[in-house]
Amino acid sequence: MAKKAKAADDEVRWLSPAEQETWRAFLAATRLLYDELERQLQEEAGIPRTYFEILVTLSEAPNRTVRMRDLADLTRSSKSRLSHAVSRLEEMGWVERLSCANDRRGALAHLTDKGFAVLEAAAPGHATAVRRYVFDRITPEQSDELGRILAVIRDGLDAEGRCPGARTQPDDDGGYSSSKS
Repeated sequence: MAKKAKAADDEVRWLSPAEQETWRAFLAATRLLYDELERQLQEEAGIPRTYFEILVTLSEAPNRTVRMRDLADLTRSSKSRLSHAVSRLEEMGWVERLSCANDRRGALAHLTDKGFAVLEAAAPGHATAVRRYVFDRITPEQSDELGRILAVIRDGLDAEGRCPGARTQPDDDGGYSSSKS
């Protein structure tokens, strides 16, 4: 692993003081933001942020249905962690698992009407929190620049386009998969 961190001349490219300050600000800001969004969703909607992200991902998919393996990729979850979360969401009646028509080993996750109603009730508070903690603090020009910067970072790390924000399309089962898979 140490070899990957070194430049071609075998010397580590340490962060400059300005880069170090930027990196630490990024880490602190994202941790604080995730903590606040988690708190807001728990207090106002009674659901964890990870469940909210699953519901959002399903709500944006054609037929509100996504292959489980793709849902794991899109929510950046391990397959076992996602399976556990979907089981909990099934118990609440918010999600149901369906079998894939052309792949007996595969499963689809489908957002139920009850789950969609929960998402609709939680979304306004979440949007208000995101606006308060992010967009009300920066100018429209800074927002545009931040979007461009984050897209460059995302695209550099996600060459396969599996992360939310990447283009997606329906698959043959009526589920949802990455357009680059």
